[in-house]
Amino acid sequence: MFAGRLHDARTATAVGRWLGAAVAVCFLTGLVSHYLQHPPPWAADTLPSRPVWGYRLTQGLHVATGLAAIVLLLVKLWAVYPRLFLWPPLRGVRHALERLSVAVLVAAAVMEVFTGLLNIVQWYPWPFGFIQTHFALAWVVAGSLLLHVAVKAPEIRAHWSRSSPGTRQLAPEDGPDRRSLLLGAGAAVGAVTATTVGQAFTPLAALDLLGPRHPGHGPQGLPVNRTAAAAGVGPERLRDWRLEVRGPLPYSLTLPQLRALPRAGARLPIACVEGWSKEACWSGVRVRDLLARAGAPPGAGLRVTSLETGGAYRVTEMGRDHAEDPLTLLALELGGQELSLDHGYPARIIAPNRPGVLQTKWVTLLEVL
Repeated sequence: MFAGRLHDARTATAVGRWLGAAVAVCFLTGLVSHYLQHPPPWAADTLPSRPVWGYRLTQGLHVATGLAAIVLLLVKLWAVYPRLFLWPPLRGVRHALERLSVAVLVAAAVMEVFTGLLNIVQWYPWPFGFIQTHFALAWVVAGSLLLHVAVKAPEIRAHWSRSSPGTRQLAPEDGPDRRSLLLGAGAAVGAVTATTVGQAFTPLAALDLLGPRHPGHGPQGLPVNRTAAAAGVGPERLRDWRLEVRGPLPYSLTLPQLRALPRAGARLPIACVEGWSKEACWSGVRVRDLLARAGAPPGAGLRVTSLETGGAYRVTEMGRDHAEDPLTLLALELGGQELSLDHGYPARIIAPNRPGVLQTKWVTLLEVL
């Protein structure tokens, strides 16, 4: 196994190019997702609400490339693992630093992709917070990868293509086997992508065999991550429900009064951090109209509070661009029907280019910021 002819720099470089591209896409789309969910104070009012499908695209790419990266990482580790057992293990200070950087890269990358995999199935068998750890590890992976590429640049350059000097020095008879390995890796990536990307790219929904969510499965034809039962919202908590709107001119509305206000409709996707998304027709009251009635000044933001008893996103905030967008609704209906309890009855937020965890359900309070 250690002496296999394909455990060479050419194989590692070829797979590494694909893996590097996947990591780059994951990192950039992960930053988009993180800062949309947790915007720094200076950026809260500058996050765009358009294009409406923006988050659906970036998060779908994030999860799809993350799953592809698992396959590529395993192939990459197979190509280089004999080097981990070279003797002596350390041959000087430079070599020791190189081995340390590789150890950090491998450990962080393995941790990153497999915790991400468990996140999309909502299984958290660890004591630490996933979001903070995943975000921090992303920077560790990015930094250690750049360092690794810098250290290995001469070797990478020597084996970048079939005509590179280092590749020409390898045994020619290994070429067909190497191409077969790379084709097999590509086929595995294609199979994983084809059987999971349908949870976000609905034209391929029929092939969504391995994705943890199917975009058409759930109440009213839309998946649900957090049910009303899990959120502690039941009929008894809704018995005296009123929408309270706080601002310069505060007011409250019963559900019949809210339903009597002028309605608006929008066809918007709901896209979740786990990678699934589905477009649907929503109907309700424009958020900007509710804020205007409360005397909100131009450019005001919004704080939204849910009736649920707990959860990291029970209270969310919305910047100016989203609050003023005519497509941002306090939705009352989904697909022409009253919202089901699991979809946020009696009222929920639906806004363009916004993570699903921020599309607050069971809304009971709106506060002008």
